[in-house]
Amino acid sequence: MTDAGPAPEPARRPGGRNARVRRRILEAAAELIARDGIGGLRYDQVAELAAVNKTSVYRNWPERTTLVADALTAFGGGAAPLHDSGDIDTDLVDFLEAVAAAAASPQGRALFNVVASARENPELRAIVDEVSDQRQATLRRRLHLAVERGELPAIDPTFLGAMLTGPVQLLVSRGSRTFTRADARRVSAIVLAGVRATAADAPVVE
Repeated sequence: MTDAGPAPEPARRPGGRNARVRRRILEAAAELIARDGIGGLRYDQVAELAAVNKTSVYRNWPERTTLVADALTAFGGGAAPLHDSGDIDTDLVDFLEAVAAAAASPQGRALFNVVASARENPELRAIVDEVSDQRQATLRRRLHLAVERGELPAIDPTFLGAMLTGPVQLLVSRGSRTFTRADARRVSAIVLAGVRATAADAPVVE
């Protein structure tokens, strides 16, 4: 039997371990921002909670504002997916339920803290706007499609998105009880009924 030599090493996914470390750090940062606010964010606590060396945090995020931005924007994109089942009413109920779950998560609570601190800080304001833009872009695309299919009358999708998500965020931020799927159904039904009833009077913004 000929010697074929040593078996080749299995291919490694580039950045696999580093990606996992970065994810743990971002999750830890979001949890601490939610608990203590931005002013209380300390790198040694981030490292302890993420179970990594503090140098890993500094090496990836030498600036604290960048760490805050990455912790929240990484959460913003996929936190509340909006699917297309062909039924806009059902899809919006699913979406609002996901928005509520995201808002109640450590990252969502952290975002609320950043919003409260962002009025006088342009860098923080940009973080809040980026996370909001990611979510609103997904919602606008689905609403545009619903209008094209005749599921909804023509309407400003940004306005409609605010009408849908505003009550969810208000109820979750109060924290008096869990936002339920029944709540999502009521919010969606009331808003969409109003949109359909007043469609002739509503301004349309592309």
